[in-house]
Amino acid sequence: MLSFEVGAVPFNSDGWGPIEASGTLNPAVPNHPSSVPFSPFSRSEKLGKIADWTRNLSNHTRPGSNHAHKNPADFPDDGSFIPYAADEDKEFELVETYPKPHPNPNRPKFNPRWRFNPNNHRNSQLPQRRDEDPETKKREPGKPRAARQFHSLNRNSGPRRESSVFKSSVDIQPEWNMLDQIPFSTLSKLSFSVPEPEDLLTCGGVEFYDRTYDRVTPGSHKRLERFKNRNFFKVTTTDDPVIRRLANEDKATVFATDTILSTLMCAPRSVYSWDIVVQRVGNKLFFDKRDGSQLDLLSVHETCQEPLPDAKDDINSAYSLSVEAAYINQNFSQQVLVRDGNNKVNFEEPNPFANEGEEVASVGYRYRRWKLDDEMYLVARCEVQSVVEVNNQRLFLTLNASNEFDPKYSGVDWRQKLESQRGNVLANELRNNANKLAKWTAQSLLAGADMMKLGYVSRVHPRDHFNHVILGVVGYNPKDFAGQINLNTANLWGIVKSVVDLCMKLKEGKYVLVKDPIKPQVRIYEVPADAFENDYVEEPLPENEQVQPPTEEEAEAAAMDDNPVANDGVGAT
Repeated sequence: MLSFEVGAVPFNSDGWGPIEASGTLNPAVPNHPSSVPFSPFSRSEKLGKIADWTRNLSNHTRPGSNHAHKNPADFPDDGSFIPYAADEDKEFELVETYPKPHPNPNRPKFNPRWRFNPNNHRNSQLPQRRDEDPETKKREPGKPRAARQFHSLNRNSGPRRESSVFKSSVDIQPEWNMLDQIPFSTLSKLSFSVPEPEDLLTCGGVEFYDRTYDRVTPGSHKRLERFKNRNFFKVTTTDDPVIRRLANEDKATVFATDTILSTLMCAPRSVYSWDIVVQRVGNKLFFDKRDGSQLDLLSVHETCQEPLPDAKDDINSAYSLSVEAAYINQNFSQQVLVRDGNNKVNFEEPNPFANEGEEVASVGYRYRRWKLDDEMYLVARCEVQSVVEVNNQRLFLTLNASNEFDPKYSGVDWRQKLESQRGNVLANELRNNANKLAKWTAQSLLAGADMMKLGYVSRVHPRDHFNHVILGVVGYNPKDFAGQINLNTANLWGIVKSVVDLCMKLKEGKYVLVKDPIKPQVRIYEVPADAFENDYVEEPLPENEQVQPPTEEEAEAAAMDDNPVANDGVGAT
């Protein structure tokens, strides 16, 4: 067999390349200068070193560079020559000319609206009260923050008021059985059209509206009076004698009040917890409220992201502001009337809740019926507070008042902006009280009111929650105003129709609809028949035992001690 013989390969201890057997370099191979590195001069050539043992592997990755584990030939040790055989596009880097801030792990994560404040460098969480912030005290009073111009109008997305702890409006008992839960995203997609309602009965009487209040300005404000002798009634559905009579006459299948219906209709805009009691009796359905329910109060800054004080006894807490707003709304609805006992419009029947000879507030009840389907009708008790005569035609009004308690929370000082920038003030109210304004609009639509009057009432001093002044009154057409605030009537009735259909499938008994205090959803619980009958209702203290409001001298002294500059725009009594 033929064999292949491999010649001897002498070892070159001085470097690479062939050598003679004698140990000398082959003269046929040119001696390449070691000090001149080789590199191709054309990008099409794919030449490079086979190996380079003279470099340290750790040098292949330069600190802070993106050239990790590339060809060693690209980075000579002496730095005298850098070849460009690699693709130049891969070597391109964007150079930032501005310095990057040093990351601070303790820096709080602010909401997007706080990014517009260049002077905010605090390393702690947001304060519970803005008036405790030293930067706020240095700021010019009444001057809104630039960040408040960029508040989002959508208050139903994302976490709100991380520092506040919302509680359920009713204590969920362990024996209650949860039947279903409806997310707000489902309610917002519902739609249902109802025909025009019919008036079954009207009760009570209303006084005429005083048009001089349409000319009230912050400069010519009027003090808000108290009407202690006039009685206001907040009667639930099943306690209404007129609704009981209509139910016995089989006038409808579903019964409710405008307050309860508006709460249900505007549920997707609510943040605070609320509850509605549902009673299925035979083939009839009654929507009720509990004694001492939060539905009798008015929420303040419910959809605002600025946190309110958590202490219940604080005058700016959510509960204290709700009670204050309820009293303001009642007194406002009676003050803007022409107080003439003989000049009054009486309805078909007298006030069903008043005793003979009792002085009652100016309010008219309209019991209206809507057709939900061929065999289902809904009757609701709706309210109007006043009447005005235009071109020999009587127009019925609803009267409500928004209250300002502290411009530091709202960001817009009504005394400075209401007369010149009324649209800005209204837009700010829509952001902070979207649910309350939507409920007032829904109640006006349910009552068939021709106009809704919105008053602006502010404290004489931010620390005095007893004395208030009326800064202005504005009138709106309910249908036009509903379009401005994106309140779809078809969606309102779609929510009611969906909840009614769901409750009509339940067996006879008592149930409760509870808005979850944290999650945007409504839950339905089955409760015992005697639930909410023994609820404790706190009786108000007698007036002689209540904390008396400060005098004008004390209020002015407190104002000067708090912020002397701010008093320039107070315009007190």
